Amino acid sequence: MQKIIGLIGGMSWESSAEYYRIINELVRERLGGLRSAQCLMWSFDFAEIEALQSTGHWDDATQEMIKAAQRLERGGADFVVICTNTMHRMADDVQAAINIPLLHIADPTAERMKKAGLSKVGLLGTAFTMEQDFYKGRLINKHGFDVLVPDDDDRKIVHQIIYDELVQGIVNESSRLAYREIIDRLVARGAQAIILGCTEIMLLVKQSDSSVPVYDTTTIHAEAAVEHSLAG
Repeated sequence: MQKIIGLIGGMSWESSAEYYRIINELVRERLGGLRSAQCLMWSFDFAEIEALQSTGHWDDATQEMIKAAQRLERGGADFVVICTNTMHRMADDVQAAINIPLLHIADPTAERMKKAGLSKVGLLGTAFTMEQDFYKGRLINKHGFDVLVPDDDDRKIVHQIIYDELVQGIVNESSRLAYREIIDRLVARGAQAIILGCTEIMLLVKQSDSSVPVYDTTTIHAEAAVEHSLAG
């Protein structure tokens, strides 16, 4: 029997659609035939969330995330998945407000990297994810990684491409080349792997764009959700 996956999405819907696709493909692969995932999704109007992010109203954003998780719990979800890296900034507050587990996006990625014997990794994501401690701090303090982020100018490029292009479904070859150059600079500083720490980056960057392993948090998180759903 499947556990019901509660998805908090819409941040952006472009990557949330990938979660839905990957989760259902994996369930069909695992169970066969016409099988698909049992899941619920609460999808935000991302313009409202982005406005709270850009103006620093994180407390208001936290309350919105808590309400979304509680809606999913009331709807029958057995656990919650936040379909974005950035909004894991309030993951602890969301978990404290519900009575079902929250599957943190950083943990399954970290476990895979540890199994691969990695110790120093590069992190790409929104400016919030690259600059604040809620994500990289978890990788450092809980999982023991040395985490590298791009320099100031490169962080601006990574962030701008996410918000001006990827969350709007725009994929430009010039942006792919810019990301490749940024990845190369992280590798030159010693990064043994690159974490795609924004769920939209997988729309732009593939393994072929990096000389070191790429860890796509969208796919890994979705896979972990399926494993949790089908466990037992």
